[in-house]
Amino acid sequence: MREPSARPEALNALIGTLDFAEDRNQRIQMLIDIAERYQPPPSTLASRPYPESHKVPACESEAFVWSQARPDGRLDFYIAVENPQGISAKAMAVTLVECLSGAPLPAVLAVTPEIVAELFGPELSIGKSMGLEAMVGMVRQMARHQLESSAE
Repeated sequence: MREPSARPEALNALIGTLDFAEDRNQRIQMLIDIAERYQPPPSTLASRPYPESHKVPACESEAFVWSQARPDGRLDFYIAVENPQGISAKAMAVTLVECLSGAPLPAVLAVTPEIVAELFGPELSIGKSMGLEAMVGMVRQMARHQLESSAE
């Protein structure tokens, strides 16, 4: 279920921008432009070969996710996409890193896997959708763990 008000404002703004696309081709180009901003995680955080414990299940582009806590308990997210042709995975990685890093943890948890269809549309293949949804799931899992740890 889409709960835009509970999600980070940066994510809602990005979706709003994508919704201005006049047609499918323009939206695809906008997503490609987002993917071109992709940066791998810093080598101080992770280096190849990346550990399986950070691997996104079902992701065709071999993505890996990390988080680091800020002093205020919020998280910064980092995502490696190993497939150089993984444009959808890179666009999703940039979206999650840029829009969710530093956001309040309840807002991160308000981002559900349905965000993939909101960003990419229903035309995305089932295989790609599953991998991108799993990427969202890992970010949410890290936020949930951080929230639970800080409550103890």
